[in-house]
Amino acid sequence: MSTAEIGAAPGAAESAALAAAPAPRPGLRLGHLREPLLAVALPLALGLLWHLATAGRPYSLIPPPAEVWTELRDLAVGGINDDAFSGTLMTHLLASLARVFGGFGLAVLCALPLGLLIGRVPLVRELLDPTFQVLRPVPVTAWLPLAMILFGLGPRSAYFLVFLGAFYPILVNTVFGVRSVEPRLFEAAAMLGCRGSAQFARVVLPAALPSIFTGLRLGLGFAWVVIVVGEMTGVPTGLGALIMEARQLSRTEIVICGMVVIGLSGFVSDRIVSLIGRRLLAWSPSHA
Repeated sequence: MSTAEIGAAPGAAESAALAAAPAPRPGLRLGHLREPLLAVALPLALGLLWHLATAGRPYSLIPPPAEVWTELRDLAVGGINDDAFSGTLMTHLLASLARVFGGFGLAVLCALPLGLLIGRVPLVRELLDPTFQVLRPVPVTAWLPLAMILFGLGPRSAYFLVFLGAFYPILVNTVFGVRSVEPRLFEAAAMLGCRGSAQFARVVLPAALPSIFTGLRLGLGFAWVVIVVGEMTGVPTGLGALIMEARQLSRTEIVICGMVVIGLSGFVSDRIVSLIGRRLLAWSPSHA
């Protein structure tokens, strides 16, 4: 055997071994499953504890998870209990979605420009900020009787209460973002010819966007928090109205179903706002 053949033999053996080895399956990487597994670990543990605490107790005030799941399917598609609640989930969910995003949209339209002005213009800050700081600690539940007097029974009161729940988080975070803009950015913009009101769009708004999106997420979360209170104003449909009616009839399983649907809807809404924020803040190192 020649020297060239001897040097080539180990390389050929290694190639044959690599060819015989099974190729790794990309779909079975544990790292890809780590995040979803960790996300469902706590809910599964709580569900197991819930099952152990309530299963086999016919007189328990809290229904077991299996009973809640059955009721949730009946609310969604009907055909199980065939009562007044069967198949009504989508009607209630769409009504609550309209009120949450309607009130949230009004809050965004009012809080964003006010936050930009309060954070940037000293005269506006001195005029409006003390009043907002006095009204901000007042809970939404305290506004419920006044809302029913001002707007009457019905969805308008619900829109107003959701608006209040979302308004202050957006306002406070917008003001914070504007006040946190580096002064050197204004100096650099002025040197490049950007002065006066043009700095709002070119300097203030981009620099404050991270704080603004934090306020949007908090505001949308509070909108879902107060939807039950908002739908205590005599509206016939909505997840809050469903929960209140089920509470009066001692249907605890329906109350829990309404809570679960509100939680999932709020989670999906927050993910949507987060995705939009990541797209718009791709230039920011902390949000890329």
